[in-house]
Amino acid sequence: MSFGIYLTGFVAVIAGLIYGASLIHVPTHWIVVGGLVLLGLGILTGVKATCQKNSAA
Repeated sequence: MSFGIYLTGFVAVIAGLIYGASLIHVPTHWIVVGGLVLLGLGILTGVKATCQKNSAA
């Protein structure tokens, strides 16, 4: 559940950055590349932040 909340927040941040980039007329292909990179980083950090450690016992 917390991964979904984390990813939703990250997608909202990405959407805001994409909107801002379009307002300053960044070329579309760079906006797509940046969005995909940020989405990948969001997934990686979300998994890292929300994964639970297995106990050795």
